[in-house]
Amino acid sequence: MKNLISVVGPTGIGKTRLAIDLAKHFDTEIVSCDSRQFFKEMKIGTASPSEEELAEASHHFIGNLSVEEYYSIGQYEEDALKKLNELFVNHETVILVGGSMMYEKAVIEGLNDLPEANESHQKKLQEILEIEGVEKLQEMLKELDPEYFAVVDFHNHRRLLRAIDVIWQTHTKYSDLIAVAQDSRDFKVIRIGIEAPREELYDRINRRVDLMMKSGLLDEAKSLEKFKHLPALNTVGYSELFRYFEGEWELDFAVSEIKKNSRRYAKRQLTWYRKADDIYYLQLGYAQKDFEDLIEYINLQK
Repeated sequence: MKNLISVVGPTGIGKTRLAIDLAKHFDTEIVSCDSRQFFKEMKIGTASPSEEELAEASHHFIGNLSVEEYYSIGQYEEDALKKLNELFVNHETVILVGGSMMYEKAVIEGLNDLPEANESHQKKLQEILEIEGVEKLQEMLKELDPEYFAVVDFHNHRRLLRAIDVIWQTHTKYSDLIAVAQDSRDFKVIRIGIEAPREELYDRINRRVDLMMKSGLLDEAKSLEKFKHLPALNTVGYSELFRYFEGEWELDFAVSEIKKNSRRYAKRQLTWYRKADDIYYLQLGYAQKDFEDLIEYINLQK
């Protein structure tokens, strides 16, 4: 049986470093399930692995798309499984890493077949969006499916439209539909997480945003302003700066909103992972001995 080690945890906790250390130990490659890092134009704002990190271990699905390309979670599931099958030919173990909860789920469990978009539903929801704003859609989804609302990127109106449409069509919660495994996987999944006290995590997130700004996030966002209507850019770190460019917000306020929204996203990730009982946790700033214990744990699971 082949093994997929899935490294999970909230944004800014250090998943990239752990994934690289594991890849080096097992002499293997890394598959990313961070849906924001797929886009090559968004390196700074998504904290994509650096050139040095990419050189330490082979990574897949990092900067492989343009923001102008449409890429669904279903396409990712198909592509990721195909890539895993290729990698398992030469490797007993492969590393999966990323904080996009649904994308990890797509790989390790599979997504249930969901209905196509219903045109009249979409039209009705679009009207609600235009007249009452994204807040109304957030309210509707929260009422229809609080579990999915707790983890969805609720600033992304397309995700909200899709979930509400599917709920209306199927009379079933979206979170229940996507929880049904489509088919079994012929590899063993070993989930590893990193955890830290919440204040420490939030402090790391704040400092990381400051570092992104120093590294040129403002220029990166400016170069992408013409694409701000695209789904890929409807995300934390960019949507706030677009409001600054439009003169709606001061720069300091936009940066503080990036920090706040990043912390909120981390909180939703923590809520999601807390429900799982199959994650082996390392503490942030783990020592070599902790890493050795982790390797021992992984070898026992195989």
